[in-house]
Amino acid sequence: MGFNKIKKNPFVLQSLKTMFLRIIGVVTLFGFSLFLTHNYDPKIIGQFDFIRMVLLVLSSICVLGTDQSILYFTGILKSRNEIQKLKAIYKKIVVIIFALCLLMLFVFFVIGQNSINIFFNDKSTYVLMAKAIIALFFYSITLFNTETIRALDKVYIAELFRNTFKYVSVIFGAIILFYYHQEAYLVDTFLIGFVALAIITTIIIFRLFKKQNGDLILSNDTNSFSYSFIAHKSYPMAISSLAIFLMMTFDIVFLKKFKGDETVAYYAIAMKLVSILFMINNSVYISVSLKIAQLYTDNNKKELSKALKQSARMIVALTLPVVLFVCLFSENILYFFGENYTQSKQALLILMAGQLFASFFGVSAIYLNMTGRQSVFQIVLIFAVLLNLILNIILIPMYSMTGAAIAFVSSLLFWNAVTAIIVYRKDKLLIVFH
Repeated sequence: MGFNKIKKNPFVLQSLKTMFLRIIGVVTLFGFSLFLTHNYDPKIIGQFDFIRMVLLVLSSICVLGTDQSILYFTGILKSRNEIQKLKAIYKKIVVIIFALCLLMLFVFFVIGQNSINIFFNDKSTYVLMAKAIIALFFYSITLFNTETIRALDKVYIAELFRNTFKYVSVIFGAIILFYYHQEAYLVDTFLIGFVALAIITTIIIFRLFKKQNGDLILSNDTNSFSYSFIAHKSYPMAISSLAIFLMMTFDIVFLKKFKGDETVAYYAIAMKLVSILFMINNSVYISVSLKIAQLYTDNNKKELSKALKQSARMIVALTLPVVLFVCLFSENILYFFGENYTQSKQALLILMAGQLFASFFGVSAIYLNMTGRQSVFQIVLIFAVLLNLILNIILIPMYSMTGAAIAFVSSLLFWNAVTAIIVYRKDKLLIVFH
């Protein structure tokens, strides 16, 4: 596609700009990781990565899929020419998130300090998790606000908050802490940053609401969007994200439990390198998802099959060179982060090989969601999470990071393969690379 054609196609142009902003986010994350690995104790970095993943999972429960459903509600309101009602829906969702964060805080204190310390065999973990739970509301609101900004047609601002701005405070904080030799407060700096982000994004949202016409016709005009309706429409969207986040977190949790914070730091770098492939896959998913939904609705199997074939080929073509490069120079790449980080070489090779094999399953990750069978996909993911949990418990005590990588790849290939089989049996479509 020529530059002029791209320029005239707003969807393609927006996808490319979004991709560019996400690349900036990845570069920022890797730059920050390099600074940490060269200047911070691996134990502190391991604690930081552990809390980051814990927040990711807990926030997916507290946000309850509303970060996705707000886009759905916005679409409905726009079609009805009632976008002014979004402010009241936003306020109700904030109440839901706050209530779930309070519930999470209650559950945490019920579990208690002794249980957490015994599980991790580390007295510092309870304090770390307590800080994370207290900051959970601000973290969750930041995630939700980011997608609300997107829903209010500020896509690029949303992408900057999602991929770059959320690291700014901790990056500056980490530099200041290093200068004053107070590196132990890295996690605190990370968490405090989300208090500021929650406030800033909330101010942006209310300013955007103020620009909307009919801002005063809100409070008594959203009966159809009750708390129960919002929760009912939102929670199914949370299940898929939660399942994937759990698969990315179990290995971190059990590595911390059985092998310590340093091992978490080494393994987290391998996972960050693999995240490059996640970004590649997501860029293809974004560009093809609407097309799949439309062709499936139109029952145009010929064009649908063609789109699936092209998508699978594109994913493999983009994944293969990255995997080959990382595998060939794995030790050099890891050494770039520090000598000790080469310990994760075998895990990195397994993760990269697993992602390459997964790429042959094309867009299986989104096909069921785009064809109205989210519940089927959720069941597959639940079994994948259980498989991941069992394998992590068995393999990590024996094989450390290698065991964690095997567990992740096994569950990844499981749900991709099962999804591909379901698609072929139900729709007679070959979703895999061919």
